[in-house]
Amino acid sequence: MTDDELLTAADAIAGRAYAPYSRFHVGCAVLTRDGRVIEGVNVENAAYPLGVCAERTAFARAVVEGYAPGDFVVAAITASPCGGCRQWLAEMRVPRVVFRNGDRIVRMTIDELLPEQFEKSSLV
Repeated sequence: MTDDELLTAADAIAGRAYAPYSRFHVGCAVLTRDGRVIEGVNVENAAYPLGVCAERTAFARAVVEGYAPGDFVVAAITASPCGGCRQWLAEMRVPRVVFRNGDRIVRMTIDELLPEQFEKSSLV
């Protein structure tokens, strides 16, 4: 699957987001090493900090389904990932991230996206 096809999948799933407050629907499609695409959307909550980003729902779903850090090839997101999600992408060891930033499509490695990231070994 190409980056563009994966971004198209993220676009399609974004319509399922639960975003009654911001009306900002975000979709994420993650390609696994075994060729599966796992999708997630943002889910808002009236208690604002309790909302969940699309990237987090995709990776939470992947973990529930048996995937682990290092099992991913690329993540495609309909918007630039927030700082917290950049750390999630790093911890899940996603080598490449594709996202929209306005009218541009941006392709970055995780090290470009989040330099000087936290590493599990430095926190234990």
